Amino acid sequence: MTDHAGGSRRAFLRAAGVAGVAGLAGLAGCLGGSGANGTATSTSASDDAVSILAAGSLQHALSEGLADAVDVPLEVETHGSATVARLVSEGQRDPDVVTVADTALFESPLSPPWYSVFTSNAVVLAYDPDTAGGRAVADAENWYDPLLAGDAALGRTDPDQDPLGYRTLFALDLASRYYGVDGLRERLLSRDQIYQESGLVSRFETGSIDAAFAYRNMAVERGYEYVSLPDQINLSDPAYADDWYETVSYELPSGQVVTGGLVSYGSTVRHDRESVRAVFAAETTGDYLADAGFLSRDAFPEYVGDAPASVRDATRGI
Repeated sequence: MTDHAGGSRRAFLRAAGVAGVAGLAGLAGCLGGSGANGTATSTSASDDAVSILAAGSLQHALSEGLADAVDVPLEVETHGSATVARLVSEGQRDPDVVTVADTALFESPLSPPWYSVFTSNAVVLAYDPDTAGGRAVADAENWYDPLLAGDAALGRTDPDQDPLGYRTLFALDLASRYYGVDGLRERLLSRDQIYQESGLVSRFETGSIDAAFAYRNMAVERGYEYVSLPDQINLSDPAYADDWYETVSYELPSGQVVTGGLVSYGSTVRHDRESVRAVFAAETTGDYLADAGFLSRDAFPEYVGDAPASVRDATRGI
């Protein structure tokens, strides 16, 4: 199934594409450069600011939606979640709040005493309707046919750096099972398709790719069109967690094996003070998440471990 999103926004972004990329690079320089692996940071300098180190797929939602919903300035830095976990575990960053796109990273290497599971997402195939390759994906009976035929240039993120990267592998392994087509992962993927998570979908503006495996929110908040993958594949439906999602896995360079499962975003507080609790509560319960295309469940926010009463009370107060 194909979902259609804001065409006028797409046209504007394409027209402004090269200038926009240059502007973002200049902004990163004004803010003190880029983070690890060249990922741009978004900050607001203030002694009273609350710092958040987060998954790249949350960058726009936090810097725009959450920032507008709280009364204190935010310092937001984003990377792939595996990089976020490494930066904290190695002592290179010490933020007030850490937020990742896969709660498995809270089991290792981060191991905080508690965290909150607060939102979900779905893997989709975003495409550019303004290119021949993108239109081929949109018009295909099976979305993978133009990719197999080499009619559309594909983008993805690095499975060694962020969960979207290895969830792309999971989705393709599950797609092989669902469609009865052997080896979709091996036949579709190559190393030259890999881009950083924070810049993946912006590659549409530069014409580098025709389609990309992305999170649903990344397409929704930018007005990109996308193909909705079946629930057995997209890692969003609890009904398929056991019999489908958990049958696939990937080994990170550290040796940690991550197993497929529901897309689950988690967050924890490292420095407990009133302003941090207020930001954390808004981050994990705010309406900005739905506005940005994230998915909610009745159980959210769900605490794992012994969260302080002050944090739980702040969350209930939202």
